[in-house]
Amino acid sequence: MPNSTQAGVAELADAPDSKSGSRLGSMGSSPISGIALKTIRWNQIKVYSFICLSPNITFSIYTDMVNIGVIIPAAGCSTRFGNRNKLAEDLGGRPMLLRTVEFFTKREDVTEIIVVGPQDSFADFQDKFAPALSFHGVTIAKGGLHRCDSVANGLRHISEGLDRVAIHDGARPALTNILFDRLVLASKEFDAVAPAIRISGTIKKTNKTPERVGDEDAIADSILGTSSQTKVDAYEVKETIDRTDVWEIQTPQMFCPSLILNAYCKLGDSNCTDDSEVLEKQGQPVFLIEGESRNIKVTTPSDFNLIKAILGVRGEKDRQAHKRF
Repeated sequence: MPNSTQAGVAELADAPDSKSGSRLGSMGSSPISGIALKTIRWNQIKVYSFICLSPNITFSIYTDMVNIGVIIPAAGCSTRFGNRNKLAEDLGGRPMLLRTVEFFTKREDVTEIIVVGPQDSFADFQDKFAPALSFHGVTIAKGGLHRCDSVANGLRHISEGLDRVAIHDGARPALTNILFDRLVLASKEFDAVAPAIRISGTIKKTNKTPERVGDEDAIADSILGTSSQTKVDAYEVKETIDRTDVWEIQTPQMFCPSLILNAYCKLGDSNCTDDSEVLEKQGQPVFLIEGESRNIKVTTPSDFNLIKAILGVRGEKDRQAHKRF
């Protein structure tokens, strides 16, 4: 549906039913077409106003709106990105973290956003990001030693009365409304939903320890040092894994608030790499929907170059001087 600043042609058959959230049918044997004038929010109800293309008919549709709180862990140390904080990298004139946050500020169903900063450099994190985040009404919480600790701290800040909690990586700035809308829809049926991509390539399992192969030259090493050597790590293959029903998980992951809160309270010292795993460890069902290939997590500098291409933006050095601020 269009937001309050947009208008377009829509069909009543595509509008949510006022009681159940299902789709309305049609008048007679055909769907009713109309021009959507505006969408407003009133007492947790979304109101769609239409002018029907049939003469002299104007109507409104009322549908329940889901209240969503968003937690964005941003406490990682960006080890694989080098010596720079990847969340502070310029992405079309704004830090990558702010790009990620801004997506949720434009959603009518998102009522609060909590960003969790690093434990060890929390003051620096606030100095860098707090002005922009506060402008958007974002709450900043201090993270923990591990990602699970940071998410648990973020969950302690969520308000009561939320219908769902979405947990999203700060380094995934290419989330789309289409994917988020499908997550919201699935979350109306299931209490734990995450997007994922089916694995299409061949998957191999190897030894943990590699065999290092180096091109050693005693004379060259004595002049240039060992850093000039060409080296490669080779891992022996142990088995090929059946890729059937194997998925690569993404975020945001959406949960019933009480379910994910209780799961984290019972987690103990276990360390999980994503939030749905916390529920899996406790025997709770988790459902996956098709994610999007563009919804990548920036981990390395090459990922950052890819995300710039996906978003169609340029880095600070690539923009004209007067457009860098």
